[in-house]
Amino acid sequence: MPLSLTARTAISAAALLLAAGVFGARAQDTAQPAPPPAATAPTSEPTRNPTDVVARIGDQTITEEDLTLARQEFGSELEQIPQEQQRSALIDALVNMRLLAVAARDAKLDQGPEFEKRVEFIRMQALRNAYVEAEIVNSLTPDEIQKGYETLILSQHKPEEQIRARHILVETKEEAQKLIEELKGGAAFEELAKQSKDPSGQNGGDLGFFGKGQMVPPFEAAALALQPGAFTQEPVQSEFGWHVIKLEEKRMSEPPALAEVEGELRNYLVRQKFETVMADLRTRYAVEILGRPEGPGQPPADGAGDPASVTGPALVGDQPQTGTTGGGAAPSPDSATGAQPQ
Repeated sequence: MPLSLTARTAISAAALLLAAGVFGARAQDTAQPAPPPAATAPTSEPTRNPTDVVARIGDQTITEEDLTLARQEFGSELEQIPQEQQRSALIDALVNMRLLAVAARDAKLDQGPEFEKRVEFIRMQALRNAYVEAEIVNSLTPDEIQKGYETLILSQHKPEEQIRARHILVETKEEAQKLIEELKGGAAFEELAKQSKDPSGQNGGDLGFFGKGQMVPPFEAAALALQPGAFTQEPVQSEFGWHVIKLEEKRMSEPPALAEVEGELRNYLVRQKFETVMADLRTRYAVEILGRPEGPGQPPADGAGDPASVTGPALVGDQPQTGTTGGGAAPSPDSATGAQPQ
């Protein structure tokens, strides 16, 4: 049975990781995700001549240009490999690929109508990717992004009251009452917050700004009832324990800056452009789909659900993306702030 496109993609990803020698290392700890890399300044790749040879397999060569193409093709897999190992991983992957290709030719697997159909299908994918990148993803202009920001974010934003509060979370009412007495005696809230069992205690108990509905009800009600600079005179109980809360300031919410939502906004606008282009193409070229099942759960007849996954930054899943999250819906006109006290 022929492999599905999903299976082939998974195999290519595994092949790259195996070539890099990191597949085993990543499998060492399946219980927890790998820690994020240390915050170091990114090392810039030196300028290289595209025609420079980086490896030879018999009388065949692999050049810098081949590496550049492979980097685009395996972009998502490379993100799982430390930057200093990526070049070596790409070279190993290309060498293995070339060796397997040579072996396939020697076995005459490149002959016959089935192989030609596969080659033609891959060519069609490459043409689709090139068109989407050139005519959809890269055609999005700064003016279109700015207009989308004004239309979808600024005009839709509804200012709401937000407050910034600190809290100290302890196990018992008696502990909370003792803290309140110390605050009445002049103790600094930020210092007492170090006793909190909530991680925010290491930051003086600061929860940042939040609005209605973002905190558990007892906490929210007590915090909203305070005036800036005041703290609760009685312990506040929630499902997490007992809180002592201090209100720092109040403000009206503002829409997120363009820089905060540009990734989501770009994805949304690219998706809209993709749908417009597909609708136009279906009017320019006659499309007849025979034997399609009808009823609930079937893809729309306009082709919006057609698979169009493109490797690299062009498409993800069945709709165009630009390498960031949030490709389906328009970004929210309200900033995400605050965190639940725990």
